[in-house]
Amino acid sequence: MENIKELASSCLNCKVKPCSVKGCPIQTNIPEFINEVKNNNYENAYKILKENNICSYICSLVCPQEEQCEGSCVRGIKSTPVHIGFLEKTVNEWAIENNYNYEITAKESNGKKVAIIGSGPAGIACSVELLKQGFSVDIYEKDEIPGGILVYGIPDFRLSKDKVENLINDVKKLGGKFITRKELGKDFSLEEISKKYDAVFLGIGAPKSTTYGLSEESVTGVYKSDEFLKAYNEKEFIKDLGTVVVIGGGNVAMDSARAAVRMGADKVKILYRRDRAHMPSREVELDEAIEDGVEFKELVRVISADNKNGKIENVNCIETEIVEGKAADKKDAKEYKEKANTVVFAIGLKPDKNLIQEQGIELDDWGYIKIDENGKTNLENVYAGGDNTESKATVCRALAAGKKAANGIIKNLL
Repeated sequence: MENIKELASSCLNCKVKPCSVKGCPIQTNIPEFINEVKNNNYENAYKILKENNICSYICSLVCPQEEQCEGSCVRGIKSTPVHIGFLEKTVNEWAIENNYNYEITAKESNGKKVAIIGSGPAGIACSVELLKQGFSVDIYEKDEIPGGILVYGIPDFRLSKDKVENLINDVKKLGGKFITRKELGKDFSLEEISKKYDAVFLGIGAPKSTTYGLSEESVTGVYKSDEFLKAYNEKEFIKDLGTVVVIGGGNVAMDSARAAVRMGADKVKILYRRDRAHMPSREVELDEAIEDGVEFKELVRVISADNKNGKIENVNCIETEIVEGKAADKKDAKEYKEKANTVVFAIGLKPDKNLIQEQGIELDDWGYIKIDENGKTNLENVYAGGDNTESKATVCRALAAGKKAANGIIKNLL
């Protein structure tokens, strides 16, 4: 604990608090909670964290602190930034080890009902803020277990599912009601559900994986990252993977590669068209993938695949180079082959454009739901937030979007 206190003491307690105001999407009171750690007031530190963010423990484990809070730390300009993520994790683990639980309280019922569609981070954050203010909240989830990407997208080697279960139980204690196996566009329409509630929040994420054709013939062994990770997370391991090639360079690509290792692949390779310096994944995620035995090959673009009897045998590649920050095929580069039996596309996720437009919701030029400064869509009393409204997908940004929409609903209905 003395070591923790020493780390906390490195915080300068800045008046402008760039770590909170600029770096943290949900504006956690970072200097305040760290100051409590300095003074060994772990109870107060935990209260500060959880009152602001019911997902604090999860954020300490999966959020890119080096880009967000730690990336804005003043100490980081000339020295090493404060280890904010580690300190947040430490406080949450202290609470567990000491059986200390701070329960968020809710006001008396205000008579208003809100439907939350999607139980991922955005939906959870929106629910909690509304429950605090006395709203009745029903949370609809298309899958069997609530949690969205926290359950089906982030693998257990990065986020154990008991932590998500604890989060869901906290929301239930606050009064949230989860309704599972109910999917928008299949089991109900937005028009139908809007008649039953005073407002609706859409936190349905970005479920559509970006892919491209590898062969003119029909081939097996090609997967989208979301279905690949869901198979892993549901323990329905894909058999006979052979040599796996993961196309992409983000955190989802790292998760897919590490999941492939655990599903018994003979060999796993990540092929990325840019170099390590320009890849979107966290350094720690790539390092851990390499530690797991994943081979990382940069500056390579997968063009197509060779197959035999409908099964992939190789992928055809070409070398690339970075030109003004972008990947371009090398001049006079020749194609070459990489052995592959399974290919996983991890090159981006997009919202379900058809589903959204069928519900009468406007999209922006990039295919995301168009919202105003309060998270409101073009439809009356319909709000949205998270991966279906922006491309910069992190758990913390989704939480911030859910909070923003909740505040918009509160302002409009109360």
